[in-house]
Amino acid sequence: VFIHVSISLWLRLPLAASAHNLHLCEGYPSPDGRYHSGFYCPRLTDPPAHRYCCHHGDHTLKSCCPQLDFESLRRVNLCCLVPSPPRNPLPLLAVGLYGLLILTLMTLDFLHFCRLNQHRIYSLLSSSRLGKGRRDWRQEGNRLFQAGDYAAALPPNTRAWSLCAGPPEAPVLHATGPPATLKLVSGGRAPGPWRAIEADGHDVKALFRRSQALQKLGRLDQAVYDLRRCVSLEPRNKAFQEALHDLGSSMQEKMKFMSCTDSKVEQMFQILLDPKETDTDKKQKAAQNLIVLAREEAGAEKIFQSDGVRLLLRMLDTGREDVMLAALRTLAGLCSGHRSRTMAILAELGAPRVSAMLGVEHKQVSLAACNLLQVMFDALKEGLQRDFRGKEEALVLDPSKELKLLIGHLLEMLNREGTSAHGRDNTLNLLIKVVPRKSLRDPNNSLTLWVIDQGLKKILEVGGTVCEAPDSLTVTENSRMSAAILLSRLYSDLKCDAERENFHRLCEDYVRSWFEGHGLAGKLRAIQTASCLLQGPSEAGNQVLELEGIMESVLALCASVREVDQLVAVEALIHAADKAKRASFITANGVTLLKNIYKCSGRDSIRIRALVGLCKLGSAGGTDFSMKQFAEGSTLKLAKQCRKWLCNEAIDAGTRRWAVEGLAYLTFDADVKEEFVEDKAAVQAMFQLSEDRSVLFAVASTLVNCTNSYDHKEPDPQMLELAKYAKQHVPERHPKDEPGCVRRRVRKLLAAGVVSALTCMVKSENPVLTNSCRELISRVFLAVVEEAADRGSVVAQGGGKALIPLSLEGTEVGQAKAAQALAKITITSNPDMAFPGERIYEVVRPLVSLLHLHRTGLENFEGLMALTNLAGISERLRQKILKEKAVPMIEGYMFEEHELLRLAATECMCNMAMSTEVQELFLAEGSDRLKLLVLYSGEDDEKLRRAASGTLAMLTSVLPQICGKVTQVTAHWLEILQALLLSPNVELQHRGTVIVLNMMAADREIAAKLMESEMLEILSVLAKEERNKPRVAQAAKECLAQAVAYGLIKPNVNGE
Repeated sequence: VFIHVSISLWLRLPLAASAHNLHLCEGYPSPDGRYHSGFYCPRLTDPPAHRYCCHHGDHTLKSCCPQLDFESLRRVNLCCLVPSPPRNPLPLLAVGLYGLLILTLMTLDFLHFCRLNQHRIYSLLSSSRLGKGRRDWRQEGNRLFQAGDYAAALPPNTRAWSLCAGPPEAPVLHATGPPATLKLVSGGRAPGPWRAIEADGHDVKALFRRSQALQKLGRLDQAVYDLRRCVSLEPRNKAFQEALHDLGSSMQEKMKFMSCTDSKVEQMFQILLDPKETDTDKKQKAAQNLIVLAREEAGAEKIFQSDGVRLLLRMLDTGREDVMLAALRTLAGLCSGHRSRTMAILAELGAPRVSAMLGVEHKQVSLAACNLLQVMFDALKEGLQRDFRGKEEALVLDPSKELKLLIGHLLEMLNREGTSAHGRDNTLNLLIKVVPRKSLRDPNNSLTLWVIDQGLKKILEVGGTVCEAPDSLTVTENSRMSAAILLSRLYSDLKCDAERENFHRLCEDYVRSWFEGHGLAGKLRAIQTASCLLQGPSEAGNQVLELEGIMESVLALCASVREVDQLVAVEALIHAADKAKRASFITANGVTLLKNIYKCSGRDSIRIRALVGLCKLGSAGGTDFSMKQFAEGSTLKLAKQCRKWLCNEAIDAGTRRWAVEGLAYLTFDADVKEEFVEDKAAVQAMFQLSEDRSVLFAVASTLVNCTNSYDHKEPDPQMLELAKYAKQHVPERHPKDEPGCVRRRVRKLLAAGVVSALTCMVKSENPVLTNSCRELISRVFLAVVEEAADRGSVVAQGGGKALIPLSLEGTEVGQAKAAQALAKITITSNPDMAFPGERIYEVVRPLVSLLHLHRTGLENFEGLMALTNLAGISERLRQKILKEKAVPMIEGYMFEEHELLRLAATECMCNMAMSTEVQELFLAEGSDRLKLLVLYSGEDDEKLRRAASGTLAMLTSVLPQICGKVTQVTAHWLEILQALLLSPNVELQHRGTVIVLNMMAADREIAAKLMESEMLEILSVLAKEERNKPRVAQAAKECLAQAVAYGLIKPNVNGE
């Protein structure tokens, strides 16, 4: 360091001294960034007079110039300059002393080097020629190698290589170096002389030796490279070729080993469990590969048999979130659809540990644990069960014990301290999915009864939590809603009155225990629990409200000065107003109180709840225009305030959700509907807020009200007159609820993006998307596809895709509405474009469901029309329709008295007749299918005749046996065929001539009967209509030609 600093200082002295030299151009960077070194003027290429350095600007290069140019550039007169005084000799003395110091340091450094390398220097000085020393070291190394002393043979070879004079001798020495190295590769020693082989790449012997050493070291790719160079230099050397072949086989075995599942699993676990591994990308890739491998049956079995469960437990013990996520997701892949593996993993992991993972603070880990538990539940309840015993599969008889064990731990987590808020929500969502029966057809609801007995109070504890109260459970904004949904699912899963009475008794006991003897905090807890029950199983909530003192306490707490008391009481009042009797009581006793809270409270969260309570009471009359709870214009003012809060993004999302709740009640009023759809900002704000799953039902209810898509039956006029005579109240429809106004509102909602919002709502997998919510969304979809012109935009925004799951899940009414919307889209749109790919086959089942007898006539008709379009697309779709057993229902509607239903069924059967299975049905003995088609071909309805005759033409062309049966099913067959040929409709004439042609080609006797009748004259006339009816004329000519072939008629003289 000292030498470097000294030299740099020494080099700077002359530069500083020459700073005033007029003949020196110092180094400088050019405008393009390149550096130009300095020079003295004049240069060799410059004239002698150019002795001065000139620089004309920052954008030009320095150059040599004469004295005049220099003086004009610098504006100086060199003749007038005072000569510089003589230099001081002290700097030169300092430079001399500094040079002496540098020389001394270099001498000391050389002596130190000689001391360290004295043996090498001695060997060089002792040899008369350098070649002799190299030869001696090489001979010594070969002698030791032949004696078997490989470790001692390596240093002489290394020294011989170091003494080589140049490239011509280095490869010769190196050719004997690798043999010693071959015996030392087990220690992993790689000698430096190997690099000298690059001096001569044509030394085959050295290349071959190095390839052997590299092969021993396991570096097969480099060994193959050296061997290929050897083969390219000596192509006929069999030793090289055999070595390359053997090495290629070794590489294939190694690659096969590395690619096998066991090796992959071992490598991935090593990477994930290695605490010293710092490469994050490598760990992430290993985790992803492990998860993907576990999702395949073969990979999951390999992981399971390779002691993978124990290694996954070690990954869970690391405490690192990324590693825990990978372990949980891999365990989910191992348990998916495999009951025995799930049992083994559960026994190894332990139910307490799995449930504890659900309550951790890390959200992703909690979700992964929730997914693992759901997969375990599905595998235990519906997993695969083998018929044999063995190490791959164990026979599990009854998993109910394990199911109850897991559910018991989940119930304990609900009120356990330390469980995170989102972990508690995940637990509730998991119980919603796994406890109730999947179908009410399943008679076993024992798991639901067990959960009610063991955990109902724990669920109520979560639903009744008051966040502001001390020592309360940590919950989120959605926890109470999730608890209400779970309670509703459990209540709906009960089968008899005794079970429901037990549910009511447990709820009443729990509420009473808090309401009595716990002071004000207990009353708050009891009222909050009642609100939760009213949001879920409303029957149980209504019974709880009828307990002595509950409603009185609710009204009293509304007048409290504490914000918490008001918040809980107002919410309970809102939910309690569902029942008409109680709504009247609240209207009489609580409206003034709610108005005072709305006007006087300084907290928006309480004001909006009071406003929603007023909205709910104001909409008690529903759509009845004659029933007004408040004064004229009051509902419009309430709706205006709700829209104002809804559009204010500065307010928290919870307050804005309550604004949507208020609109869901107020939009029963037609005036409110009109103002709401006109406010595009409010509509789009509601759509954006629908991303919060807890407000889905309110949004769907608002849209149902705006589109009038609820069921509305027109009353019987006679019953109306009777009601007026009896002085009974008759509901009146608002003038703005007429069909024209409704269609205008639907168009405005479409322009605001209602289809995209509905599609996003359907994609939600949150438990808040209940069957009732699905039904409301289906109703809105049916309303927006009512007009054929709007269906294209609905499909373009994903409406067709969203309707398929709605038609397969949910309430019976909701499925029917979604299926009807699908039918409307299928009728007017190209099914291949509306439902691309495999999605078109998912549409068949909902459409077939519209053919059931309990559906309305309109639903039957639209289902038949949609199936007609699908049946005409491909044979695979026809097979799908057959598989859904739709053909018998289609045949049944062919006998309907309603003309449109009969026509739609016949057209659908016409397209279905292209399938072989359907064609064979018309050959069955004792069936009237063929007779019906023949008779329909003679009906007055032209469309019905066209469908029936088209089916007959198709059947007679593919099944000649049917031609004979046509003459047997009815005695009027000949008159029907003649009527088809004489019809003014060209399509009917063409179908008739094709049927006649097929019948004549099938049997000579039938042809004779036809030619003996007036059919000959009719065909002769039609054969001449080549200009106006070319297809009919061509078929008629073929009929006549067939008759000539049979010898039934003779051609004219000119051959016609």
